[in-house]
Amino acid sequence: MISGFRLTRRGALAGLGATCANGFAIPVVAALADGAGPSFASTGPNAEFYGAAAGYPVPDVVRARRQGNPWAPGDRVGAFTHIDEIYPTRQVKRGAMPWTFKRALELPDPLRTEVTGYLARNPVTGLLIARDDQILFEHYQYGRTDRDRFVSQSMVKSLIGLLMGIAIAEGAIKSVDDTAETYVSGLQGSEYGRTSIRDLLHMSSVVDFGEERDNGRDLNQLWKDMVTGSWMGRKGTVNSIIQFNRRIAPPGTRFHYASIEPDVLGLVLRAATGKSLSDYLQEKIWQPIGTEADARWLVDAEGFELAHFGFNAVLRDYARLGRLMAHGGAWDGQQIIPAQWMVDATTVRASDGYLAPGKAGRDFGYGYLLWLLPWGQRQFAMFGDFGQRVCIDPASKLVMVHTALDRTPEIWKLWSAAVKQLG
Repeated sequence: MISGFRLTRRGALAGLGATCANGFAIPVVAALADGAGPSFASTGPNAEFYGAAAGYPVPDVVRARRQGNPWAPGDRVGAFTHIDEIYPTRQVKRGAMPWTFKRALELPDPLRTEVTGYLARNPVTGLLIARDDQILFEHYQYGRTDRDRFVSQSMVKSLIGLLMGIAIAEGAIKSVDDTAETYVSGLQGSEYGRTSIRDLLHMSSVVDFGEERDNGRDLNQLWKDMVTGSWMGRKGTVNSIIQFNRRIAPPGTRFHYASIEPDVLGLVLRAATGKSLSDYLQEKIWQPIGTEADARWLVDAEGFELAHFGFNAVLRDYARLGRLMAHGGAWDGQQIIPAQWMVDATTVRASDGYLAPGKAGRDFGYGYLLWLLPWGQRQFAMFGDFGQRVCIDPASKLVMVHTALDRTPEIWKLWSAAVKQLG
């Protein structure tokens, strides 16, 4: 169930066996002990509210599957780090030769003071700050450790965007201007099927899917039909999607956030590549960047990876992914994601002004399933509900990985301070 580790010093992990049950590469742990290393706390702000007295339990499987996300606050610590105990998942195998970060001995002041205060006020489960190949800070709360796999929430959507860029570069998909039904026969004749890949990447199909309308009615319906179908009248993945079939504005004219749109793209990727999303990610990104731990990806009732929720990884592997994006899709001389795709994915064309920061959202803009930050130079981020973030500043190669139990608006003040002091 919850991790049994209650560690405060990095060196306590050194000298263990070659591989843990969850696929974590122990030699990397020993190698990272040379620097300051991560720190661990058995508690965190408002810990009782988040289930400390019960030992941060994993919620009951039957109840959790039926309810879906979000879970009650007292269940979140356990659920957010043990998705693979609640749902069926598929393995994404770690790199054969893990790539290691260097370590800074200490985060410089005054940023260290800001980080300390931030962690004392906010329900953060993990925080990692890295600049290029060096980790500057790494801390875990609520009894979590660097071996726990943290759920990405909607950050997984950005993975779909990266994989799409690779599939197009390899010729499996011809163009972002192709429609989804070109590759998925089951979508033919539906509004999502008639939508271009570009508009799906931009969440601008403008098919009527109410992400938060009526307490998330449409998202809950999608979950019940697609994920818990084996319990509640299975519809199958395609039929769960095409039941939403009314377009309320011309595509490519309005940003309309809808978690279902990456699910459509996930079907396109699977059909075009002939591979599961897990296998494609493992081959094209996860292993080439030298990840140190296996990841797990939630699958729906039909065995397809859910493209809007359910990917789980350790923090340092999220940081490796952030470093890849900070380098324009390149990894130590190897171009893994096309450089032009990374530019296109994180900038707004003149014809797409509705996606600009302050237009797509109150503060933020939107690219190819990546959020665009509004502070001058090109910065972007992976967003997940309840405070999951990977923030990237390509100019300074700064990356911040943040996992939490609830939304933390103060994070943007922290990120801005980090960029200002470390960029």
